[in-house]
Amino acid sequence: MKKTISAFLGFILLIGAGALSAQQSDSAQRVTFEPISTIHVTPGKATPVQFTFHIKPGLHINSNKPVAPELIPTVMHFSLPGDVVIGHLVYPAGQMTSFPFDPTQKLSVYSGDFGIKARVVAPDSAATGTYTIHADLRYQACDNNACYPPKKLPVTFNVSVGASARRSTRARPTRTSPHIHSN
Repeated sequence: MKKTISAFLGFILLIGAGALSAQQSDSAQRVTFEPISTIHVTPGKATPVQFTFHIKPGLHINSNKPVAPELIPTVMHFSLPGDVVIGHLVYPAGQMTSFPFDPTQKLSVYSGDFGIKARVVAPDSAATGTYTIHADLRYQACDNNACYPPKKLPVTFNVSVGASARRSTRARPTRTSPHIHSN
């Protein structure tokens, strides 16, 4: 009888652990990243890129510029090799929305799909080749009743640096002033 009860309790614990694991993996997918194709960059020139994210229906995240300092802003951070620079990040404006927990207060949030625009640049001296860029999106997801702990969503994409276009170094004719006379 004791073996049966122990086996039953073990089974219940196993089922509970599986359900908890499923809940945790489901909660990890509150925001997803839409993969992007390899970005082709010519050294010395900026190439625009957009990072598109999808927020699970029924959820929202704070915008990059939340209305109160205690709210966690949505921010992208990059780990870059020396030959690639990401600059001029442009976050979308948040949508001012009120929620049932405080209908008098409007918060600046993203919901549904949103994109962050940036420019990818390789300096003139950059070596040709493909670079894997690692980044993360830090956000805090909330529903209409509660907020969840902040998360970091990993983002990975490739940047291909091509050969720079050779500039012409043709000499310009020099002009002399008509007032200068040689002897």
